[in-house]
Amino acid sequence: MPALRFLGTTSDSGDCPTLYEVEGTGQVLVQGDRVTNPEQLAELRHVKEHETFVTVPRDLLVRFAPRAEPREVTPFSEIAHVFQEFRHTAWRLETRRGYATDRNSAKWERWKAGADITNEPLDAWRENVAAAIAEGRRFERVRLVDEPPTEGQRFLLASGLGNVAAGEDIRNLPRAEAARLNLPDYDFWLFDSKLLARFVFAEDDTTLGVILSEDPAEVAAACQARDAAWHHAIPTREFAQRVPSAM
Repeated sequence: MPALRFLGTTSDSGDCPTLYEVEGTGQVLVQGDRVTNPEQLAELRHVKEHETFVTVPRDLLVRFAPRAEPREVTPFSEIAHVFQEFRHTAWRLETRRGYATDRNSAKWERWKAGADITNEPLDAWRENVAAAIAEGRRFERVRLVDEPPTEGQRFLLASGLGNVAAGEDIRNLPRAEAARLNLPDYDFWLFDSKLLARFVFAEDDTTLGVILSEDPAEVAAACQARDAAWHHAIPTREFAQRVPSAM
């Protein structure tokens, strides 16, 4: 069964109305108040027995309805150049409870064995971050964290301190707070507030690729999520002190 992807809501309380995309189908699921007015129902045309009807604010559709056809999944390797070429900001939202790339790494094994991975030598990623920071560009990300943190999240808290030392601004946000803010439930990179790269994962947390978009509605929604998450998130050094086992 196709999964639903949260697109956005105009409700502050998180109940309704809301738009979702039915992944891979080009269809949009609309959540709103059911229409029960007999006069309105009588005016509807070509009604099938299995159909139902809801009302939503026009603003919901203007702000969050997709304006482009579904796109193919792009291998992550094909966007590697963007991490060197973006002009001012590369911003990431991380929502998952673990990542296969972490669990399959040598650093994971060292961490599991009790090694201190907070101050390891620069790798290719951190070298690129340091070079970008030296040029006045920014790498930023917000990571959602459960209560208590999962094993994968504790690993990222420890490993992330090295990224912070290289110049990346990483912050953490409790998942309950993210739900209150109606943040997306998927990972993405946002480059220069105009190119969105949304991750696609397998059930075992393996990265299958990304879906690229410059759709104004999707980019605007990502910018809104970024602003809300960034405002409430806690810097990694401070957050890690609350989770001693991550160190």
